[in-house]
Amino acid sequence: MKEFMETKERLMHHFHTNSAHGLKTEQVIRNQAEYGSNILTKEKPESLVKRIVTVATEPMILMLIMAGIIALAVNIIRFTSGGETDFLECVGIFAAISLSVVITVVMEGKSAKAFEALSKISEDTMIKVLRDGDATIINQKDLVVGDIVLLSTGDKIPADGRLLESVGLAADESALTGESVPAKKDADCIITDEKTALADRSNMLYSGNFITSGYGKMIVTAVGDSTEFGKIARELTKAERASTPLQEKLSRLGKTITIFGIIAAVIVFISEIISFALSGGLNFEAVLEAFVTSIVLIVAAVPEGLPTIVAVSLSINIIKLSQQNALVKKMIASETVGCINVICSDKTGTLTENKMTVSAFYDDKWHDTPTELSSDWLVHNVCLNTTADISQDGAFIGNPTECAMLNFYEKSNIRQQSGKTYKDERSEHDILYAFPFSSDLKHMTTISKMDNKIISYVKGSPECVFAMCDISDTKRSEIEHYITKAQKKAMRIIAFAHKELNEMQDFEDDLHHTAMESGMIFDGFVAISDPLRSDVYTAVKNCRLAGIDLKILTGDNITTATAIADELHILDENHIAVETKDIIDLSDEELSALLPKISVIARSTPTIKMRVVKLLKEQGNVVAVTGDGINDAPALKNADVGIAMGISGTEVSKEASDIVLLDDSFSTIVKAIIWGRGIYENFKRFIQFQLTVNVSSVIVVLTSVLLGLKAPFTALQLLWINIIMDGPPALTLGLEPISDDLMSRPPTKRSDNIISKTMMIKIGLTGIYISIVFLCQYLFNFLNAAPEQMSTVLFTMFALFQLFNAFNCRELHSVSIFKHLLENRIMLLVISITFILQILIIQFAGAFFGTVPLDLLMWVKIFAVSFSVVLISELAKLICR
Repeated sequence: MKEFMETKERLMHHFHTNSAHGLKTEQVIRNQAEYGSNILTKEKPESLVKRIVTVATEPMILMLIMAGIIALAVNIIRFTSGGETDFLECVGIFAAISLSVVITVVMEGKSAKAFEALSKISEDTMIKVLRDGDATIINQKDLVVGDIVLLSTGDKIPADGRLLESVGLAADESALTGESVPAKKDADCIITDEKTALADRSNMLYSGNFITSGYGKMIVTAVGDSTEFGKIARELTKAERASTPLQEKLSRLGKTITIFGIIAAVIVFISEIISFALSGGLNFEAVLEAFVTSIVLIVAAVPEGLPTIVAVSLSINIIKLSQQNALVKKMIASETVGCINVICSDKTGTLTENKMTVSAFYDDKWHDTPTELSSDWLVHNVCLNTTADISQDGAFIGNPTECAMLNFYEKSNIRQQSGKTYKDERSEHDILYAFPFSSDLKHMTTISKMDNKIISYVKGSPECVFAMCDISDTKRSEIEHYITKAQKKAMRIIAFAHKELNEMQDFEDDLHHTAMESGMIFDGFVAISDPLRSDVYTAVKNCRLAGIDLKILTGDNITTATAIADELHILDENHIAVETKDIIDLSDEELSALLPKISVIARSTPTIKMRVVKLLKEQGNVVAVTGDGINDAPALKNADVGIAMGISGTEVSKEASDIVLLDDSFSTIVKAIIWGRGIYENFKRFIQFQLTVNVSSVIVVLTSVLLGLKAPFTALQLLWINIIMDGPPALTLGLEPISDDLMSRPPTKRSDNIISKTMMIKIGLTGIYISIVFLCQYLFNFLNAAPEQMSTVLFTMFALFQLFNAFNCRELHSVSIFKHLLENRIMLLVISITFILQILIIQFAGAFFGTVPLDLLMWVKIFAVSFSVVLISELAKLICR
């Protein structure tokens, strides 16, 4: 069936639905069984075998496999020639390789599951439909063919559908057609050519696109894989997940370290060959042994696990952040959010509770009691000039401000006396056209027909509506007195007006549009209260302590905006409130110079918001912007971190954002910043830890060989150290609990390198200290180890040095490690298990690792010497404090 060629009536009959009442519950079940669900078939995840093969064929693992094969070949040669063999070391090498692959596969699996969970959260988009004669909200995945969907400006189209009604409707179909200009839509358009291109089907809407203006009602004709988007979705899902900037930086760092590791390995190889030659032991076996040692040294020197650990840490922390009501949609935001130093926030719903109530109104006189509504024109405007609805169970659907006004009518005396619901009022009028609310124009207009009369209804800001009306100076002064009275109580004012039109006009014509909105009759206004959230006071205070500048950019009047700002204590002699008209004509240089003093911009528009964000970024600030409307999308995209409202926001704003607030609360932004700072600090912790392992590994092996000593570790021992240090201990540092004092520190500059000078010094000094103590034992044997114990003592000492240094890396600043020692219990558990494993392999797996059991006294000595890395660090911190 070519739905775009069919009449509305035929389609409704075919799918057993009705434009006024929608599908019946039993028909929903039948249609879902016949046409399927509104869920896209996802690409099957890689099998476990394929994931293992992918990891096993990475360059570092391949190098280890080659080293294992060479070691095996050496032992086979020795076996055939009657020499001494060590096949157990070969088994150990391949076991270590297997363990490394398993750890990587498990960690990547955790990361994938975390992103899958995030994806499920972000897919839970709610849409407005008609079912059983009632407007209701359902999850888009529950949509079925035949459903009647109600769409308005900013909505994302959830499925393919044929328009039944349209009022000034246009859709952005660029994702599907490539056309950047929104396509105008017309429900009454008749298409007779079956070859009509998708972009020219003006009576159709397609899944994945957005409504840019107007309102519409459509019947769903295709869902899930059957939609036009579904047909190409499989190709879209094949795109690989992009790395974040931090992961790319760490990857480049890893490549740099690899070069140095290769140079060190080459030096070790040449030195060992020379040593064998001078001692008269140079042969093919010796060359192969030196080659294996060099390869394993490269692997031990390279922090190849860093990108994986970053990905796992990010994904786990992002899931935790979503549990705090902040859904991170773009990975880069998780890195940037901790650097935010300016927040440009809306007022309504973000700082306030978004529980709007009409507390007073004015028709021809002031009413403190909302139930006293009696003006018919005010009733018509409230009920008709809106896109909000109330479901059968009493739930409000739509914009909170419009819902408050519907509730205002439903509880009024006139409603109780007439018995008419808002739906009854609507049924008596024929809506001819509507101009949606615009953040730029600050008003909304609806044209309706009743009793052969065509009426234009307008609602919007008082200034805007006043400009359309003929009001005497005396009357206007009286009205403005009451408006100011309400605004000083931080109430929001919505004014109303109407005009009877002489004849049917071309509503889209600019001249007629202007005529419709002039010479109007002022009907009154409502005063809507929306109290500040109880937790916003603490959140704003925390921002101030953290060096974050809060700027409120609101569409409200300067009086209302100032009242809110005063209540939050963000205005003083150094911080002012301005109105858009006061700054719109300033040059960029003038506005940029004034921005540090501006804390409130009233009557803000998307254009001024975009300009403020641009100038703040040019000053070097990291800017977060909140938004909920379709016109906020450019500013959300241009900000360093775009934050959309999950409850009141349009789907366009959510799509453009980096983070979606699931509760619309400003305090959640502050929580996200705290988590962002915590994640960033955890990155620094495990980077410092892992690079110390890599640096000290290279120093001790390279120096030992250059001093003419035998390489201190066997290939298997180096692998053991590498696997233990690359995995669980480092990951536990990435999951360190958030510090209480994070918000008392200034934000991290975006340009700052994650490996700071302080970290470089700590990595260098710790690596050198470990190496010096290690070499002193190797050269002077200050622990009095027996000759057969030396290799075991060196191996164990080095491993314990790294484990104890993990505790040092927990505290990046001058705080003692003992202050928060018990807070990361996962780390304590992992370190304990690792230590026990080290004891077990020394005491019971000597045949594999080339070690001998140690007595209790030697264990105590090694423990004490290794613990010195903590004592030295604590002493340095004490001096700094």
